Amino acid sequence: MPGVSTLAKQTIDVPRHIAIIMDGNGRWAKRRLMPRVAGHRKGVEALRGVIRACAERGVSHLTVFAFSSENWRRPQEEVTLLMELFMRALENEVARLHENDIRFRVIGDLSGFSARIQALIRDAETLTRDNTRLTFTVAANYGGRWDIVQAVKKLIAAGAAAEDVDETALAQQLSMAEAPEPDLFIRTGGEQRVSNFLLWQLAYTELYFTDALWPDFDAVALDQAIASYRSRERRFGRTSEQVRPVS
Repeated sequence: MPGVSTLAKQTIDVPRHIAIIMDGNGRWAKRRLMPRVAGHRKGVEALRGVIRACAERGVSHLTVFAFSSENWRRPQEEVTLLMELFMRALENEVARLHENDIRFRVIGDLSGFSARIQALIRDAETLTRDNTRLTFTVAANYGGRWDIVQAVKKLIAAGAAAEDVDETALAQQLSMAEAPEPDLFIRTGGEQRVSNFLLWQLAYTELYFTDALWPDFDAVALDQAIASYRSRERRFGRTSEQVRPVS
């Protein structure tokens, strides 16, 4: 757990790690009498701008929920279009990420994707693995409960005894083990829930909800979320007196 001085400093700094549920693409398109896929395409453009803005503001990790394990329940036509869009984004965006010193990762059960998408993911992760400006992680076919279960299975497979299983041991087996826990969680689209996203990691995260639909979320909206984060006192179970700098 961070020390007191670190906690005080985090009340004014830019969050190291921002996690986002990008909600509202379909409603954005519907309001414009456009097919849902048009909203998803516009959402990719919005994501491109947010990645750039995070890198410019010194955020070290950005994690977005692109496709949950529950999203397979959507109409087959939409799922097929989403997979096509995901593949095209992998083909077209990774080179730009690499040029800007951005590392790309995907977390989730990749076995649900086509061999082509899996190969593109592996290639993108290999190409960008040494980049350090920003780590951009996409959660795809991901669920927070799945993440915890697969971590437990890894511990069992490794022969861990019950007395050896604690929070630290379990956290080391989660998909985001190498990243700091999110400082700021953002959900667009007006809903106010975490929807099975990073359930373990969000334990002490500051939550920010906005009615803005994801395609309309830009650098200005990001700054508003960061301003809200900066206004909060992060105590991590301590008192206000403990985390405030001594005058």
